[in-house]
Amino acid sequence: MDHERIVILAHEKFPGRAKTALGVMRYGDQDVRAVLDRDRAGERVRDHVPDVSDAPIVGSFGEAHAAADGDVDALYIGIAPIGGGFDESWRSDVEAAIEAGCDVVSGLHYFLNEDEELAALAAEHGVDLVDVREPDDDLTVATGASGDVDADVVCTVGTDCSVGKMTASLEIVAAARERGIDAAFVPTGQTGIMIAGWGNPIDRVVSDFTAGAVEDMLVEVGDDYDLLVVEGQGSIVHPAYSAVTCGILHGSMADGLVLCHAAGREAIHGYESFALPSLPEYVDLYEGLAAPVREASVVAGALNTKDVDDDEVAADAVDAFGDAVGAPAADPVRDGADGIVDGIVEAGLGGETVDK
Repeated sequence: MDHERIVILAHEKFPGRAKTALGVMRYGDQDVRAVLDRDRAGERVRDHVPDVSDAPIVGSFGEAHAAADGDVDALYIGIAPIGGGFDESWRSDVEAAIEAGCDVVSGLHYFLNEDEELAALAAEHGVDLVDVREPDDDLTVATGASGDVDADVVCTVGTDCSVGKMTASLEIVAAARERGIDAAFVPTGQTGIMIAGWGNPIDRVVSDFTAGAVEDMLVEVGDDYDLLVVEGQGSIVHPAYSAVTCGILHGSMADGLVLCHAAGREAIHGYESFALPSLPEYVDLYEGLAAPVREASVVAGALNTKDVDDDEVAADAVDAFGDAVGAPAADPVRDGADGIVDGIVEAGLGGETVDK
């Protein structure tokens, strides 16, 4: 993904339910010219999200294109709804982007290239439809090769979906690099792929090949770095997504795990009849599940405290979380991920470091 100037579609979801949009805005190197949200047209990004570059929020791609004086390379679909479907109310904006000569980048399970109308329009205007959730066509089963790469491997694992595993992974890589550790992010989901410009969308891979898809990525880059941070997906207790979680855990053959949790979360998001186990149970579950393939312990914890307003209360929550998981912990957004990197280094992972 080498687009520089983009518009992000987030209709009726910005910012709270536009995880893909926020991920790209926080961690991507794209220049966001505008956000589309018909419910917030006329407002600004900074009205809602203070820690990203500002941009206007407008109601349509046509307005965004005009506001940017036509200087737009691509439209990114910044929403990843459950099931990954395409909302027909977006079609006019996607068509307008294509007609303006812009590529369209999508992380949906619905592939734009398989939409006959959009594919024909894109061919007519000479633009690309980029379906980042389309897996490589040469994937196969894992062979255990992840265990042979030179890099140490850390995998973020979660108590649930949407607890901040991608954010924690990216913040860990940034903090590790600040410490002189040659670290890299291994993306396994559509937003991470949009940010990093490469990766395998594990939730779209044939079940037998999920571990192999992770292994392929580690083999590709594992001898070039000292530390790889593999982005986890889902949760091992999730009634819908646990298969993806297990595939990543076993395919990565991780040396260490970072347990991610959202402060105050007591039930599976969207599946509230399923209560979360206790935090020590998660440690046992993940370490026990990893062990037959590769011995790996929880070396640190990442607590998402975005819903906690008071800094002191958040700090107490982080301390209690660390005590519960038996490892150094931090909120990687609120505190930075240096404390998490401490846990990784204390476990002997990441190779040589320099002084802070």
